[in-house]
Amino acid sequence: MQRRSRGINIGLLLLLSQIFHVGINNIPPVTLATLALNIWFFLNPLKPLLSSCLSVEKCYQQKDWQRLLLSPLHHVDDWHLYFNMASMLWKGIHLERRLGSRWFAYVITTFSLLTGVVYLFLEFALAELMDEPDLRSNCAVGFSGVLFALKVLNNHYCPGGFVNVLGFPVPNKFACWAELLAIHFISPGTSFAGHLAGILVGLMYVCGPLRKIMETCSGYFGYQDYYPRGRPGYYEEVPRNYDAYTAGLSEEEQLERALRASLRDQGNRRNSPAAYGFHLTPEEEMRRKRLHRFDGQRGDPAM
Repeated sequence: MQRRSRGINIGLLLLLSQIFHVGINNIPPVTLATLALNIWFFLNPLKPLLSSCLSVEKCYQQKDWQRLLLSPLHHVDDWHLYFNMASMLWKGIHLERRLGSRWFAYVITTFSLLTGVVYLFLEFALAELMDEPDLRSNCAVGFSGVLFALKVLNNHYCPGGFVNVLGFPVPNKFACWAELLAIHFISPGTSFAGHLAGILVGLMYVCGPLRKIMETCSGYFGYQDYYPRGRPGYYEEVPRNYDAYTAGLSEEEQLERALRASLRDQGNRRNSPAAYGFHLTPEEEMRRKRLHRFDGQRGDPAM
């Protein structure tokens, strides 16, 4: 795997143009830092692609685990970088504003590592099940696995609607699977297992135990405020205690109490509720008369 040489990195220029078009001030800090880090490693790679790509043979058999850190941050060429980072720009803006910068940084870091681990597991399992030892040497590089995981999150937080995949409208909840197949057939050279690993990591977060594990770990390491509870972008259904407003009364008891209070405040029971600008339904009027007779028998306003 070698980087294709270009006199002018057109993809990189398009990416920079898109970033400046959106406006640097409009891009949240973690998203902007992720873009800058990937651009930096594209221009100044720590290692050649063959020494940074991810494979079972290199990582597991040769114990070169640093590839888990290097592979998401390296790209084959400027167009590979452009498509991945353009997608990251859009997803990052939406998700970081929703989750908060600290938690989003935690998500990006976790997804980058875990996507690589799941990819290695998938390639190893396929090599064993299909009896294809060559699959262990398949080498993947790029940020696209993390992007598929973020796409699952984005679709989870924004359900409903459709996206266009090869001219066909696809519901948002199935969009990642449709794109997985579309990319595989349009560009057979892309890593199907790498993209699938990203989807599985995303599902582990929204449907599985990953988010709970991340919350537990953030508290264990002393970052209880990592999870942005109470932030404007965080949505959590908080059960309300309505007893503070209803005193624990049922709806019927509340209505009877309100009617009694109305009778007491009027001072003259001959006045009707209509005199105060509101009208009762026939059922409520019968209940008012019943309460009126009841209070008259007692000789004092019932409260």
